[in-house]
Amino acid sequence: MEALVAILGTLLIAAGWLWLRDRRRLEGRLTETERAVLELRGRLRESEAWRDAAELAFSAMPIGLVLFDAAGRPALTNRAAEALLGRVGALDALVPLALREAVLATAADRRPRNVELELGAPTRTVRTDVVPAGTDQVLIALRDMTETRRLEAVRRDFVANASHELKTPVASILAAAETLRTVAAEDPAALPRFAEQLEREAVRLSRIVSDLLDLSRLETGGDTERGPVRLEQVAREEVDRARAAAEEAGLALSLEAEPGPAVLGSARDLALMVRNLVDNAIRYTRPGGRVEVRVRPEDGEVVLTVADTGIGIPGRDLDRIFERFYRVDRARSRETGGTGLGLSIVRHVVENHGGAVRVQSELGRGSTFEVRLPALAEGDPTP
Repeated sequence: MEALVAILGTLLIAAGWLWLRDRRRLEGRLTETERAVLELRGRLRESEAWRDAAELAFSAMPIGLVLFDAAGRPALTNRAAEALLGRVGALDALVPLALREAVLATAADRRPRNVELELGAPTRTVRTDVVPAGTDQVLIALRDMTETRRLEAVRRDFVANASHELKTPVASILAAAETLRTVAAEDPAALPRFAEQLEREAVRLSRIVSDLLDLSRLETGGDTERGPVRLEQVAREEVDRARAAAEEAGLALSLEAEPGPAVLGSARDLALMVRNLVDNAIRYTRPGGRVEVRVRPEDGEVVLTVADTGIGIPGRDLDRIFERFYRVDRARSRETGGTGLGLSIVRHVVENHGGAVRVQSELGRGSTFEVRLPALAEGDPTP
């Protein structure tokens, strides 16, 4: 009997141990399953986050994208595409026609194409790449090339104008040099006249080159070293420099400079701005006229005004006078040594200093140029 009890006890202990062991294994399996479920759930959440991020990136891309499926329906479209094409519907309603034909052709032969389009009002130049996607889809990518084409046109015009402006004084210098060589022995009395012409054209060529270099530097931001500049002091120095030219032209040149706050900027570039405005006023004012320069503080700004009683500017030309090489009176500009770049330089200096420039003029009654620059308030940080 005691032996039987001992055997039963051993069996119970063994059964209990086996039950605990199986329970632990089951719990371990449950824990592993739970971990796998949690991991799968995390991956799904990550997948959803990546999908949301991808959709956001697709929607925010600056390049317009439209994906057409095999049935000609827009499967995906982003905001940039809708801004250029409007709401994109089925392929058979896609406009313009040239784009629709390119998509149909690519869908048929699976070859990429590109089309340049003029869209909307105001007109925008859009380059469209049409490429096959997958086995039966077509993707179109639209890039707005309006600004790129405008800059290309500006660059072409600039090269053409610069070449023309440089060619004229160079040709005059060559002609004067050849004449000097020819008449040196035959007519010595003519030498001073041709030497003077040679010098005049050389000075003009030097001015064009100098203005081109200044303009190139200003178009990239101008001087990087900036600090507080007293515009009234700059104006005083430039007016003093121009007095001899004004007297030679028979003009009265005056300056009214009120003490005021400084402006944050480049003294060199601001001097260049004042110099070009004053020189421009002197150049286009007839003998007996006046050129008045004034600097004053006003409403948190420093205001520079250059007024003259010169020939004035026709109303049709007011919007173009700040363009490079644009001249109202080409004959007078060449006669006085103008390069056609002075007002363009003024505009770039003003823009680089966060200011604004405007002009009021009436033909035959003179012009007034006004430059407004933000004043440097006390306590403002400086570089």
